[in-house]
Amino acid sequence: MNKFLTKHGYETHESYTAKKALELLDENTDFDLVLCDYRLEGVDGKTMLLKIKEKYPALPVIIITGYNDLKTAVDVMKMGAYDYVTKPLFPEEILNTIQSALKSSSVAAVPAPSNNGNISIEDHHPDKKKGFTGNTDYIFGTSAVFQQIMDQIILVGPTDYSVIIYGESGSGKEAIAQEIHKRSKRAAYPFVAIDCGALSKELAGSELFGHEKGAFTGAINQKAGSFELANGGTIFLDEIANLSYEIQVSLLRVIQERKMRRVGGTKDISLDVRIIIASNERLWDAAQKGKFREDLFHRFNEFTIDVPPLRQRKEDIMVFARHFLQKANESLGKRIRGFSPEVEDIFRNYVWHGNLRELKNVVKRAALLSDGDFVEDRSLPFEISNYRKLLFDHNNDSVAESPMVAMPIRDTVATAPVRNKPFNENSLKEASIDLEYEMILKALKETNFNKSKAARLLNIDRKTLYNKIKLYQELNNR
Repeated sequence: MNKFLTKHGYETHESYTAKKALELLDENTDFDLVLCDYRLEGVDGKTMLLKIKEKYPALPVIIITGYNDLKTAVDVMKMGAYDYVTKPLFPEEILNTIQSALKSSSVAAVPAPSNNGNISIEDHHPDKKKGFTGNTDYIFGTSAVFQQIMDQIILVGPTDYSVIIYGESGSGKEAIAQEIHKRSKRAAYPFVAIDCGALSKELAGSELFGHEKGAFTGAINQKAGSFELANGGTIFLDEIANLSYEIQVSLLRVIQERKMRRVGGTKDISLDVRIIIASNERLWDAAQKGKFREDLFHRFNEFTIDVPPLRQRKEDIMVFARHFLQKANESLGKRIRGFSPEVEDIFRNYVWHGNLRELKNVVKRAALLSDGDFVEDRSLPFEISNYRKLLFDHNNDSVAESPMVAMPIRDTVATAPVRNKPFNENSLKEASIDLEYEMILKALKETNFNKSKAARLLNIDRKTLYNKIKLYQELNNR
C-alpha cells in the first residue's frame, strides 16, 4: 500500500506500533490523513483513534481491519473516524476513500477575529456569538451573507428536512452540512460524508449501500455501506449530480421506503438517515437536461441553502486568510504577524476561482516563502500578484473591441492579446488562426477560465491550448 500511494503522488510515513505513530504525529504536525489498522500491538483502533482525535481533532482517520464487524464500524464512526474499510484492501477503493477524506478536510468554514485583529479560536464560541457550535475545526465568517446562512442553519438544523446546498467547489458546503448535523437531534450519531464525484460507476453502489460476500469479483467480505454506517445520523452526498442513473434509482427507493439492500443482498435493511446533498450546478437545470432524475430532485428539495463564492463575500476573505496564516505558522514554527496592505488589497480583489481551498494553499505557500513579520506580494504566485494586469474584461462580450485581453487562470497564466493589426482577408492562415482564437476565448469564458476544462471542451490537450495562445501572441506582436 505504501508503494501504491507513493506512486500516486502521496508522501507516506509508516509505523508498526501505536507509540511510534504518535511520536511521528508529534514530530510533524503537517500530516493530512492517518490510515490506522484496528489491531495494533498493545492497543486497539478505538484507543488509537481517541488518542489521535484528542490531539489532532481535524485530522481525518481511516480505520482498517480484517474483522468485518458492523458494530465496530458504527462505534469508530461515532468516535470521529472518517471511514472504516475491511481487508483485503483494494487499491482503487482505498484511493477513492483517501481522496474523498483529503478533499473534505481541506475545506474550512470561518472564525471571527478578536478585538485586536488576531485570530482567536477561543473568541469563536457559541456563548459569545451565533456561530458554529464550538468545534474549532471550522471557522466562522463575518459577512452579512454568511450571517444569513447561519440563520438558515439554525432554522433547519433541528428539523429532519432534506437540504440541498449549492455552491462552487471549495466554498465550504461540507462544513455547513456538518453544522446542520450538529444542531439536529441526530448530533450524537454519525455524520458520513461521501464525494459522489470521486465514486466510480462500478464502486458507487457498494460504497453507498454496501455489498454481500461474493456479490461481485473481489467482494471477499461483506461490507456495510455509507448509508448503513450513517444510520441514525446524517449522510452528506457532495456533487450528487455525478451519480449514475442506476444509483439515482436506488437512492429514490431509499428515500421513499427508508429501506435499502446491499449489493447482491436479498434482505431489506431499515434506515433512519437524514440526507443532505450538495451540488455546484442547479439540480433543476440538470433534471431538465436529463442528467438528474426530476422525481429525485423533488424528494430532496425541502430546503435550500446557497453558498456564494468567496469573491462575492469580500468581508470574509481576510478572516479566512488570517486563520490559514495562523495554521501555517503553527505548522512551520513561524511567527508571521499578518499581511502587508498590498497583499490584503490583492486578496480582496482577486477572483478566487478555487474559493477557500485556493486561498488556503496560497497562504500556506506564501508563509513558507516569507522571511519577515508580514507576508509581502513577492511571496504570492505570479497569477495572484499580477491579477489586475492580467484581468480579462468580463463585461465586454465582443472581444474584438478590446485592445488587450488577458486571462486569469488558476494553474498558469498567459497573456493573450486580441488581434489589433489589420486583418488580411485573403489570408486563409490568418482567418483560421483568428477563428481558432475566438473559439478559445469562448471556451475559456464557459469554463470560468480553467485551462484544463477549456482544452477538454475544445477537444485538444492543454499543451496544444498553451501553444495556440502563444502563437497568437507572437503573431500579434510582429
